[in-house]
Amino acid sequence: MTTRAKTPTPPPPPAVRCAIYTRKSTEEGLDQAFNSLDAQRDAAEAYIKSQAHEGWIPLPDRYDDGGFTGGNMDRPALARLLRDIEAGTVDCVVVYKVDRLSRSLLDFARMMQVFETHAVSFVSVTQQFNTASSMGRLVLNVLLSFAQFEREIIGERTRDKIAATRRKGKWTGGWPTLGYDVDPATRRLIVNPAEAEQVRTIFTLYLEHGSLLPVVQDLAQRGWTTKTWRMKSGKPRGGGPFTRTNLYHALTNPLYIGQVRYKDEVHAGEHDAIVDLAVWQRVQATLARNGRSGEPRGASESLLQGLLRCTACDAAMTPSFTAKGSKRYRYYTCVAAQKKGFASCPTKAVPAHALEPVLVGQLQALAADPALQAEVLAQANRQAEERQQALDRETTQIRRALRPVQGELHRLAGTYATDEATLARLADLQDRLAAGEARLRAIASERAELATGSVSPAEAGAALAGFAPVWEVLTTRERRRALHLAVEQVGYDGARGKLAIRFRALGLRELGQAAPAIADSTSHPKGGRR
Repeated sequence: MTTRAKTPTPPPPPAVRCAIYTRKSTEEGLDQAFNSLDAQRDAAEAYIKSQAHEGWIPLPDRYDDGGFTGGNMDRPALARLLRDIEAGTVDCVVVYKVDRLSRSLLDFARMMQVFETHAVSFVSVTQQFNTASSMGRLVLNVLLSFAQFEREIIGERTRDKIAATRRKGKWTGGWPTLGYDVDPATRRLIVNPAEAEQVRTIFTLYLEHGSLLPVVQDLAQRGWTTKTWRMKSGKPRGGGPFTRTNLYHALTNPLYIGQVRYKDEVHAGEHDAIVDLAVWQRVQATLARNGRSGEPRGASESLLQGLLRCTACDAAMTPSFTAKGSKRYRYYTCVAAQKKGFASCPTKAVPAHALEPVLVGQLQALAADPALQAEVLAQANRQAEERQQALDRETTQIRRALRPVQGELHRLAGTYATDEATLARLADLQDRLAAGEARLRAIASERAELATGSVSPAEAGAALAGFAPVWEVLTTRERRRALHLAVEQVGYDGARGKLAIRFRALGLRELGQAAPAIADSTSHPKGGRR
């Protein structure tokens, strides 16, 4: 009797650990029992189940980013996913649609590089392609390019709507201004009679005084404040004291003569004027005569310009001067005192010769004392680390605040609505988004500077030692440059007459690098000192 050999059972395919990533741009609807993230996950799990014969299994960990834009990689669940990929616990990433992972072609390319490095495949449930082939990568890049194009076109469409609306003279939202209210039904500006009378009085006061500060003081005595209103949330806004800055903005606001400004253009508005055109023109002429451009006279001589602050008012101190005959006397004046009146500040104005030698003496003493150098440098490095942490916290706060703004902007722009209420809201959201993104760019620049590393005592000592011998022969411009490299801020307490100096750790390194060039220029006084 013959026996038939059994066919060996093939071994099961190796397990493919699949991580499901989901994302939604807005937080709207996330509190529902079954939301968009759940729907994306269900679709991905169904696809993985269809590939069970290949060994695909879904990982239990959830990688859900609800309320995060796809325009950048600052998403907590995405960051956790990339860490798990690098740790080798993920074999495949599954998404419902490509743009759920990213809407930026550059960011997506970076992620694909990480995937390839760790042999991780990528699958989109609704768009069939294989990233292992060149054709699959081409299709993926084309799809992602359209996702990025869609995101960018939303911004262009919003800006076009706002521009067209303002050119028609319509109010497009933002903070209301003194003299007008916003009609909740039509979203148009309507005159507030009591406030309009105040505005006319302010214009008259400026023509009488011919200067901003006396008007500020007069308005403070009257108890008048800037526009007050309530936000949709019920939170009160405005109602602050007049300063030279906001008074100047009020006096130059074309809304008061029935016009609307858009960038450098001025168009006839739909609202009523509350200031006579002749009065307006006289005020503009007076402002033009009184205005100054560039640095104040004597500023080039002021070593502490841009460094000195009044600690009592937490305000900058700016160079000023008085003249008696042929002599000029330089001062540093508190900006807050200039805006609100000298009675509001204990520091007011301080002679330059009383402050500048003290700071220079501190630098010279620091150059001669290694122990003091080490103490100051340690403090400066600690301040740099604390600043880095503060910038990180601010970045997180700004991005968290911008998420709902981006989501609402995306939703409204996609409706193609042109009613005034929607356009006003779009304008407000666009302004808030632009301000937030500008601040994020500034933070990134500062963080990059701080990330260059701490300064060693040897570097600081060499920098200070290189400048000490040549200080007396430096020009004023060279002295200002040296001080701005070594010092971050100088606080002056006018009540106690004391200076608090905060040094720049990284600036000391730059100072050391610049010292040879400046020292060489001082050794050739006729050879091109500028």
